[in-house]
Amino acid sequence: MAFSLRNCLAGGLFGLVLLAGPPAARAQNVARRRRHDHNGHAYYLGPLRVSAGVGTAFYNGDLGNSLSNDFLGPALNLGLLYSLGPHWRIGGELGYFGMGARDYLPSRGLAFYGHNGLGTAFVRYDLLGDPSVYATPGAARRVQPFVQAGLGLLLYNPQAYLGTARPTSTTAYLPAERNDYPALAGVLPVGAGVVVPLTDQFNLTLEGNYYLTTTDNLDDISQRGNPNVKDGFGTLMLKLDYAIGR
Repeated sequence: MAFSLRNCLAGGLFGLVLLAGPPAARAQNVARRRRHDHNGHAYYLGPLRVSAGVGTAFYNGDLGNSLSNDFLGPALNLGLLYSLGPHWRIGGELGYFGMGARDYLPSRGLAFYGHNGLGTAFVRYDLLGDPSVYATPGAARRVQPFVQAGLGLLLYNPQAYLGTARPTSTTAYLPAERNDYPALAGVLPVGAGVVVPLTDQFNLTLEGNYYLTTTDNLDDISQRGNPNVKDGFGTLMLKLDYAIGR
C-alpha cells in the first residue's frame, strides 16, 4: 500500500513540474502588464516561481502533542508561486511526508507511523511588501516575513501498533480502524515564514505551517483514543525557489 501511495505522489510531483512550462511562458507576458497600487505606483505581475523543499512533520492527535514522543519523518514538496503585487501571492504545492508518534500514556502503549501525500493551494501576504515588483524597483529586502493560509487534500495511510519505538520489518500492526486506507481528508493550513533573497532569481524560504484536518484517523487511533477531537499536524520546511523568465 505504501508503494502504491509513493507511486501516486511521484506521478503528481512530476505532473506539477510539467505544468510549470506553459504557465511560465504566459507569466512572462503577463508580468509586463502594469498595475498600480493605492498610491498610484506602477508594478508588474509575476514572475512565476518554482520551489522545492525539504523538512519534517510534527504530530498532534490522540497519542499526544509532545515533540519528545514524535517519530520525525522526512517531508518533501514541489510548488508554484505567483506574485499578484507587492504584498499578495498565490501558490500551490504537492508533497510527501512521513510521520509517527508513541503514546503519552504508557499504560495504553500505542504507537503509529504513516506515509502521507499532501496537495494544497494557498494565499500568501508579504508583511513588508516586495519592492522588486515595482516598475522602478527599490532595493530588495534582506528578509521578507509573510503569513499564509489555504486549503487542500491529505492522502493518509497510517498503521498503528503496540510499542514505544519506530516500527521495524518485524512490527506486528493492529487491525485497522477503517478499511479504506489510503484515505482522503480535507486540510486547512495556516502558517508563517521568512524569505531570504539570494539573487534576482533564487530565494531561500524557512516556513512553518499547522494543518487542521477533517479526520481523527490520521494515526489510525480514533475509537481507541478520543473520537470527538480531530487530528492535526505541522510541518517545518526549508525551500529554494527559482523565478522563471525574470
